Amino acid sequence: MDRQRPMRGIVLGLALIWCSLPSWSWAQNAGITDKTIRIGATIPLEGDFKAYGLAMKHGMDAALAGQMVQKRQIEFVAINDFYSPDKALEAAKQLIGEGIFAMINSFGTPTTKAVLPVLAENKIPALGFYTGAAFTGPGDVLNFRASYASEVESVVGAALAAGVNPAEVCGYAQNDAYGMSGIKGLRAALAKHPSAAPIVAKLDQILDMPGDNPARNNVGPVGVYQRDTTSARDGYASLKKWEETSGNRCRLVTTTAVYEPATAFMGYARYKGESWIFSSPSPAADSRFATMLKGNKITDKVIATQVVPSLDSPLPVVAEARKALGQNLDYVSLESYIVGKLFLAIMQAIDGPPTRESFLKAAHRQPYDIGGVKVDFTAGNQGSSFVLLTHLKDGEFVPLKPGDLESLFKQ
Repeated sequence: MDRQRPMRGIVLGLALIWCSLPSWSWAQNAGITDKTIRIGATIPLEGDFKAYGLAMKHGMDAALAGQMVQKRQIEFVAINDFYSPDKALEAAKQLIGEGIFAMINSFGTPTTKAVLPVLAENKIPALGFYTGAAFTGPGDVLNFRASYASEVESVVGAALAAGVNPAEVCGYAQNDAYGMSGIKGLRAALAKHPSAAPIVAKLDQILDMPGDNPARNNVGPVGVYQRDTTSARDGYASLKKWEETSGNRCRLVTTTAVYEPATAFMGYARYKGESWIFSSPSPAADSRFATMLKGNKITDKVIATQVVPSLDSPLPVVAEARKALGQNLDYVSLESYIVGKLFLAIMQAIDGPPTRESFLKAAHRQPYDIGGVKVDFTAGNQGSSFVLLTHLKDGEFVPLKPGDLESLFKQ
């Protein structure tokens, strides 16, 4: 008699049961052990964009240090992706293969676009990515930060309220999804003014161009530069052509760029004698940016937006971040700190065992107050719409006060 036959039958039976389960059911607990909850991120820890990745890691590490959820420590694993879509996808697959519960606070719009499909395929939630492209999917996406479109729309709306004519607003942008999200914000602000209908039509033409790097210069009130370059000449020439053909000058130029290209463009325009006032969204809007602008002899006439409170805010979460981060506190690390605290708050609100399903239910069930920062996913996947307007004054970005914009545009 074969004594191993009953055991073989048991093993075969278990295998059949396992195979009959839905493909996602076993993965609900991926990244969770009795002692840890493992989350991951793909961020630029090396290369030209490492300033972002290092700041993000500082923020997340500070937020999660010593924290427990259901008697489990949080393990945050960040893999370098050089801000490259291909590298980000490789890193995401590595994290998934090693087992993660969720992807938290990854960086970049093109990288997010590359990674979301594989996260969706593996039923892995994406929370608080550093992108303002306002992704709604694929998969389960929870955006913390206001969109880049909202940042640009806020600046343009404030400028128009301060007396700037819609025909006097132009845009300079990275020629990809990131840059075009800013142009969408410009369009949204101008679309509220019937007199701007011909300009909006030009913006629609620019936004609707297919391909990864279409010829968007010399079409309307927009100049573009190619991603991973800093050459501002073609984009500047495009804006000058628009001024010539339209008969209107650019009083405000909204930029949707990162540090080096934004600085190169503003410096080049000032070198050419332009009196344009510039704006910049949160990816290039802090003390580092101010220092780079100062190197180009620019110490004023720049508006910058942030999606978190000012660094000297009295809000409890900012005070906690100042203490936890010390000299590493900046707007990028503060945002990551808030995202880390948001993740903890959602996890602690879970009813029953921690699973991805219960995490998503907890996220959408109620609003969250993260030390004075309001986050609400009850009506969708956009948690915050907060935008802070600052301006460059004596070489530093400070929050705008009533009347500052009117004075700025009278200069």
